[in-house]
Amino acid sequence: QVQLVESGGGLVQAGGSLRLSCAASGSIFTINAMGWYRQAPGKQRELVATITSGGSTNYADSVKGRFTISRDNVKVYLQMNSLKPEDTAVYYCNADLKVFQSRWQSFNYWGQGTQVTVSS
Repeated sequence: QVQLVESGGGLVQAGGSLRLSCAASGSIFTINAMGWYRQAPGKQRELVATITSGGSTNYADSVKGRFTISRDNVKVYLQMNSLKPEDTAVYYCNADLKVFQSRWQSFNYWGQGTQVTVSS
């Protein structure tokens, strides 16, 4: 089994910054891609940013130029600058992994979520 543990959420004023972190641990695995999604109250979960094992990144249009995703081995980070009230949501870490369980198999994992609240 693999666990994703997130940290770094909190309350910040509009225009401020936060940095989210997510660490993967557990069974033997390799990383295909990791990313961040968010879900605001009453809305569907949406993609924020992803990063592949090769370092390619993808961002939602709403966060381009403000958020930066990066990865360091088994950790993924989301640097969020110029935060807006509409960025308020629970942010979830996601990992697309190959896990060795007698043989290599692909699995997708979610973290428990971390609350980000941006006040106006």
